Amino acid sequence: MLAKSLIAKHYTRRKVKKMANIKSAKKRILTAEANHKRNVAFKTMIKTAVKKALLAGSEDDKSKLAEAVAKVYQLCDKAVSKGILHKNTAARKKSRLTKAVNKLQK
Repeated sequence: MLAKSLIAKHYTRRKVKKMANIKSAKKRILTAEANHKRNVAFKTMIKTAVKKALLAGSEDDKSKLAEAVAKVYQLCDKAVSKGILHKNTAARKKSRLTKAVNKLQK
């Protein structure tokens, strides 16, 4: 019984309320949670932009496609500069998007 509750707390890390005794540790918990929410929101924005670019790739409008791909590139580069994504992860996302768009264009 105890092991199950410990496992559940481990996997649902963000749902468990943490209690620190030291003031600076309490502040770090709040800061880490705020950063986590911001990072998740930014990653979601990237995913949405990729979906829009793929949708634009299936259509015939070249200018809309170029604009959508440029937006994904911009968001990925910004995420790298903010430390949200690793540079190789961003490069992989951009490469996969380009390959998918080229495949749709054929």
